[in-house]
Amino acid sequence: MKRLALLSNLLLFCVLGCKNTSVSDTDTAFFGGEIINPKGESVIFYNRRENVSDTLYLDANNRFKHNISNLKSGLYSFWHGGEIQFVIIEPNDSVMIRLNTYDFDESLVFTGKGSKKNNFLIKSFLHNEKESRKLVKYGQKKEPEDYRVFIDDLHEKEIASFEKFKSNKTISPLASSIIKANIDYHYYAAKEIYPFVYFGENKMVHIKDLPENFYDFRNATDYNAKDFSELFAYNRYLFFHFDNLAVGSFYENHEFHSKFDRHELDYNKSKLNLVDLYVDDEIIKNSILKYKTREFINNCDSKEEINDLMASYLSKTTSEEDIKYLNGLIASLDNLKPGKGLPDLKVINTNNQEMTIAQVVKKPTLIYFWSTNKKKHYKNSHYRVKELKTEFPKMGFMSININDNPDKFWKETIYQYKFDITNEYRFKDPKDALKTLAVNYLYKVMIVDKDAHIIHPNVNIFNEDFEALLKDMIQKKELVLN
Repeated sequence: MKRLALLSNLLLFCVLGCKNTSVSDTDTAFFGGEIINPKGESVIFYNRRENVSDTLYLDANNRFKHNISNLKSGLYSFWHGGEIQFVIIEPNDSVMIRLNTYDFDESLVFTGKGSKKNNFLIKSFLHNEKESRKLVKYGQKKEPEDYRVFIDDLHEKEIASFEKFKSNKTISPLASSIIKANIDYHYYAAKEIYPFVYFGENKMVHIKDLPENFYDFRNATDYNAKDFSELFAYNRYLFFHFDNLAVGSFYENHEFHSKFDRHELDYNKSKLNLVDLYVDDEIIKNSILKYKTREFINNCDSKEEINDLMASYLSKTTSEEDIKYLNGLIASLDNLKPGKGLPDLKVINTNNQEMTIAQVVKKPTLIYFWSTNKKKHYKNSHYRVKELKTEFPKMGFMSININDNPDKFWKETIYQYKFDITNEYRFKDPKDALKTLAVNYLYKVMIVDKDAHIIHPNVNIFNEDFEALLKDMIQKKELVLN
């Protein structure tokens, strides 16, 4: 009955939305929807390739609507409350969405003209997300040829499912190519990541022993697929692909038995060189160059090596915005070296009291970050910290929410999961704080002493050796617990 009521509401909304919307022109379309439990006042409709960025405000019923003129068919993104998803929009489409922010992706439903292709796309996306976690475990256990056959079988089943869908539904060649790419590149990425999970860093040299046909799929790679440049599966594949290609150059410059080091300078320079060699599309190239360079900067302690890689990066990118961003990141990281005091950033506690991080810190403290948009991460991080509190009772723990939406969403999450409110804070100015502390991924954790001087600017509490690292720091008196 609940499902029937939901469908009835969706149909009613579809009728109401379409009633006031004209899509008679060949280059126009309509995009609208309803957000349950909104985490902000608007939805951002976006496509960087077409320079589209429209802010769509929610009405009193948490609904929005957008008539699109001069539409260029393609894959568009919509953002709300820090979450993002995609929609294929083509001329004469009238697509409505309905979603609940408490379960953003899983609750998303499309209705209206153009909905069928998008419902299949989100179904494929969710399947990929669920399966990705399993494939890593399979990759650790299966021999190369067995893994290849296993992946190929899964791939064929997904393609067969899509072909069945197309036999009953008429969709455009563009929509078909986007959905097929979402399937294909998911499985291609599963093969690219395989050597890293199967051989590990100690035995990566054995990548040369993989079966000759293991990478046959690479022949189908389109390095300049403009229609897929916003597609998560496509970008994920390219990231793993260039990581993998560059392993060969690593062993050209290192001894046969050398342990593979993913943070080694020449290996990372090789990745940039390969991107520059294979990718011509400016948007795709700049994106990969940016994230691969950022990855190296985040994990490098040598200013000379960072400058070396940046010189390589600057000779290849055409994005002034990305250059400014990475230079800002380098400057921020330079201010977060061990021994330096934490920047004077303000946080707010659950009683709405404002203070600096240094005023909160009274003893050696572990500072971790979380977002209400990443449910799995915030649940796991708080659970992990609960374990660490038991093992290191003399340490302080500070949890900082990074969202910039109204604080009621932060507080709802805290009380819903019964987090310890004495340790919970949020930034007064999240945008400035994230830039200053170089928090560009949520797994970053900082450790400071009782005077809020930095002991370690970037650790991962989920690493197997983290507790050993903490004990070693205590033993060496780097972390003095009184």
